[in-house]
Amino acid sequence: MTEEKQVVAIIGGGIAGLTAAFYLQKLILEKKLPIEIKLIEASHRLGGKMQTVIKDGFTIERGPDSFLSRKTSMIKLAKEVGMEDQLVSNSTGKSYVLVKDKLYSMPGGSIMGIPTEIGPFITTGLFSIPGKIRAAADFVLPKSACNVDQSLGEFFRRRLGNEVVENLIEPLLSGIYAGDIDKMSLMSTFPQFYQVEQKYRSLILGMKKTAPAKPKNEEPAEKKKGAFLTFKSGLQSFAEAIEGKLDPKSILKGYRVGKITKTNKRYELYLNNGETLIADCVVAATPHKITQSMFSDYRFFDPFKSVPSTSVATVALAFPEEAIKTDIDGTGFVVSRNGDYSITACTWTHKKWAHSTPKGKVLLRCYVGRAGEETIVDLSDDRIINIVLDDLSRTMDIGMQPEFAVVSRWKDSMPQYTVGHKQRLETINSNIKSELPGVFLASASFGGVGLPDCIDQGVEAVKGVLDYLNVKE
Repeated sequence: MTEEKQVVAIIGGGIAGLTAAFYLQKLILEKKLPIEIKLIEASHRLGGKMQTVIKDGFTIERGPDSFLSRKTSMIKLAKEVGMEDQLVSNSTGKSYVLVKDKLYSMPGGSIMGIPTEIGPFITTGLFSIPGKIRAAADFVLPKSACNVDQSLGEFFRRRLGNEVVENLIEPLLSGIYAGDIDKMSLMSTFPQFYQVEQKYRSLILGMKKTAPAKPKNEEPAEKKKGAFLTFKSGLQSFAEAIEGKLDPKSILKGYRVGKITKTNKRYELYLNNGETLIADCVVAATPHKITQSMFSDYRFFDPFKSVPSTSVATVALAFPEEAIKTDIDGTGFVVSRNGDYSITACTWTHKKWAHSTPKGKVLLRCYVGRAGEETIVDLSDDRIINIVLDDLSRTMDIGMQPEFAVVSRWKDSMPQYTVGHKQRLETINSNIKSELPGVFLASASFGGVGLPDCIDQGVEAVKGVLDYLNVKE
């Protein structure tokens, strides 16, 4: 008699959902487990924000362009799906901060804007003398109260003062989350800074002591290995490689889950085509508001309603080399809010990722939209492109219109880990465990926004599923 298969529904075909499906399928095949996977994606493609445009020899990322190489789970997955030979490191070079129409080199030795070398910090023109004196108060200020969440803005302003925060730390950190640092949770975004402060009291001294030692014969910047990796063929090709390893019969594209209810020990998933899918386990690899909507019968998901998400857009501009009359020695810049600019950052992609651009061409990738400044995302492509070109003309001399531009909008795509995020998530997960056993959360809304963070969550969800179904790895 054939053993009835248990069904695991994975909702959401972004990187977290793809990861969960891949590793679960791998174990099913290796151990001949009586488990069936259903990967349900509302759109007609998998990969979430990993979307790549290949045009006229350019490789243009619509969403993220890379991942941190020190977060190795993505490298491991790349090896598993045969993409390791496509990995390439970024070229290193100077980075800048744009403050009031002037580009300043990022102070040497700074880690996420926190100085670890005094010399570059003293000599930089990024801060006034009073601003530098205020930052030096970090050496004598007491540490924060123990285990109390606070905003990134509150933490860094108390330690280093407003000027350092606004001209350096805020442009860097908000560039990662497109958020308001005065609302973002320290404990859920950069708990390591809190831990350093708790151990060493001074953030500057602590970061200096914990920073990796520099090699004695340090290579020039252009020869250093970059901290980021991507795929020569684009991040979308990575999603396609994972999908290619999955059983096509396990993938349901174009199906949206409207509601999920628990019946006895199983879950009923009501799909937009009127069908109902019965599952033993559910991995919700979806944004927090969609997750709340699917589980609307369960009030303990309601806190997700008030968690904001920011809308952003990327604008990629392709030029011939001769269009850039005044070139800049570096790979990009972030923008301080202390200036009248719509762009929040610009990457000279042709310098950072040599594979992305044909010889004799230039590729600039700019970012617009952040917490409180999101209306620009709703403008027409032509209007956004003109605004970006106007901003760029204030920092570099561009002599002609782009050969083409690619505008990518990401509406409500950047979840904001506001103060209390960690506790809020712990409470919801505790309620899930007691009231909805067999349900697991895994997406950028929950345990980290980077691609490797989402992969890690997918891996953890698989462990949870196997444990719930009493399967030993």
